[in-house]
Amino acid sequence: MNRRKFIQQGTVAAGAAFALSQLPKQLFANAALSDIPVGFQSWIIREEIGKNFAGELKKLSDLGYTLVEMCSPKGYGGGFAPLESMKPSEMRKVINDAGLSCPSCHFGFRELKEDLDSRIEWSKELGLKHMVCSSFGLPEKATLSDWQKAAEELNKAGEKIKAAGLQAGFHNHATEFAKIDNELIYDRLLNTLDKDLVKLQFQTEVINLGYKASDYFNKYPGRFISSHLSDWTPDKKQAAIGRGVIDWKEFFAAAKKAGVEYYYVEMDAFTFKDSIDNIKKM
Repeated sequence: MNRRKFIQQGTVAAGAAFALSQLPKQLFANAALSDIPVGFQSWIIREEIGKNFAGELKKLSDLGYTLVEMCSPKGYGGGFAPLESMKPSEMRKVINDAGLSCPSCHFGFRELKEDLDSRIEWSKELGLKHMVCSSFGLPEKATLSDWQKAAEELNKAGEKIKAAGLQAGFHNHATEFAKIDNELIYDRLLNTLDKDLVKLQFQTEVINLGYKASDYFNKYPGRFISSHLSDWTPDKKQAAIGRGVIDWKEFFAAAKKAGVEYYYVEMDAFTFKDSIDNIKKM
C-alpha cells in the first residue's frame, strides 16, 4: 500500500469512528441487550393476560423486554383460559404486533403424554422453538424410581418433538433440589434425561437452597437452553434482578459458555421494570 492510499484509508476510518461516536448511546445499549435476549414468563401476569392479552404484552415490550414465554392455555386454564379459543397464528400476530417474539412455551406433563401430536402442531403454528415441560407433577412421596420413570417418558416425547423440528425442555422448581436416599433428585434427572432430546431450563430461585445456576452451566455445558431469572435477598425475599445475592456477571458468563439461548424474568410483576433496567446496565 502506498503512502497516499494509506492516508486516504486512515482518514475514512477516522471519519467513520467520529460518526459512530455521535450516535445516541441508547443505540449501543440496545445492541448490547440484543446479545442477552431477555423476556418474561407469562405465568406471573396470567390474570391480566386473560383480560387484556395485547395490552399486557405491549406494557412489557415498552419496558424493554423482547420475548415472552407463554403457558399452554389448553393445559393451564385459569387466567389463560380465554386464550384457548384463539388460533396460534392469531396469538403469534398479537405477540409480534406488541414488539415481542415467543420462542418458548410451558406445557403440562399430561399434555405431552396424552395430547402430544396436537401440541406439536399448535407449537409449530405459534412459531415456537422450545416446548418445555413445566413440571412432572409428582406427589411429595414420589420415589427416585418415580422421578426416573417420568424422565424416561419425557425422553419419548422429546424424540417425537425433535423429529418435528422442535426442542423439548424441562423446567425445575425447588422440588427437584430435594434429596431422596441422600441423592439429589435433579442429579438423577440429569443422568436420565437424554442430553439431545430434552434440554434444561434452569430456575435461579434455587439459590435459596444453596444451588447456583452458574455451577450447573459450567458443569453441564450444552444441556441448557434457557433460564428463569429471579433474584433474592439474604433472607429469601424477592428483589429486582441485580439487587439480590446472585452474581449476575458470573451467571451470564457461564450461561453464554453453556449455550443458553433465552432468559425469562419470572418474579412478582412489581420487579419487572427495575429488573430489565438493571439487566441493560450489566
